[in-house]
Amino acid sequence: MTPATRPAAAHAGIGYCSAAIVVCCAFAGSASAQAWPTKPIRIVVPYAAGGPLDDVARTLGVRMSETWGQTVVVDNRGGAGGSLGADTVARSAPDGYTILLGNSGPMTINPNLMKKIPYDATKDFSPISLILTSPMVMVVSPTLPVKDVAGLVKLARARPNELNYASAGVGNLQHLGMESVQASAGIRMNHVPYKGAAPAFIDIFGGRIELMFANVVGSLPHIKAGKLRAIAVSSAKRATALPDIPSVGETIKGFDMTAWMGLFGAANTPKDIVTKVSAEVTRIVQLPDVRTRMLGQGAEPVGGTPQDLADLMARETALYAKIIKTSGIQAE
Repeated sequence: MTPATRPAAAHAGIGYCSAAIVVCCAFAGSASAQAWPTKPIRIVVPYAAGGPLDDVARTLGVRMSETWGQTVVVDNRGGAGGSLGADTVARSAPDGYTILLGNSGPMTINPNLMKKIPYDATKDFSPISLILTSPMVMVVSPTLPVKDVAGLVKLARARPNELNYASAGVGNLQHLGMESVQASAGIRMNHVPYKGAAPAFIDIFGGRIELMFANVVGSLPHIKAGKLRAIAVSSAKRATALPDIPSVGETIKGFDMTAWMGLFGAANTPKDIVTKVSAEVTRIVQLPDVRTRMLGQGAEPVGGTPQDLADLMARETALYAKIIKTSGIQAE
């Protein structure tokens, strides 16, 4: 080989090596996605066992285990309105083996409501997939002379600061929803927080409290029994579980506040793993038995891409920041 040809040959060799490295890296990434999971997966539920998030986590866990041949453990880590469980995942290794089943509490409300939380909801997580949405239903005492949102607004304007509405606690979605209704309609009512929906229902039955936003499933038996009157759902569209009940948005344009559940990994979880889990969640929620179960509980099965969940969080975070600031809500 002449001196003139040596640099070209060396250069060609380097080129071949570079190409080989790229191919090997691409294959390694693909192989990691195909191999994952190789050990048990933990779904962290940031609330006590027995609640709706716990039920959904166990439903997903069984189906994921069937698909992947690995045990899926549900780990309930309640406390601080869901923030303790969320922090557990934020601090975990970004390998897809520790996943948060989160909702608006720790992900979009607490960051606006609490002065200090140990994580950044927008930076410390990798959104994976929305699971479901679930509208609230506005229920009133049968003694209240209103049958729709327009009637409520008219009565509240005639009787400012006289009507009392309940919620399951300061700063939760029920509270924020009613504050948003008031701000949008230009009315004022009194907030009476309770430790859960059950005692609030009792006072609405007795006419001591006039109304509240509530969970659809918990309300349905009382609505059917005539103890509560449903006048609206909080979603942009009517709910499958209550097709004859109008949405708040049919009276107050643009109103849309729904509960939701979604999966999150720690920040920097590999994209191939995120994509794999997202696709599995979307598959599971469309299974006939799972879909029927969720619809029966007043929820709308959704699924979707990581970006869909990230976009929802961005919209909600901005909305709740505005409501909390305008209403002067402070954490208890």
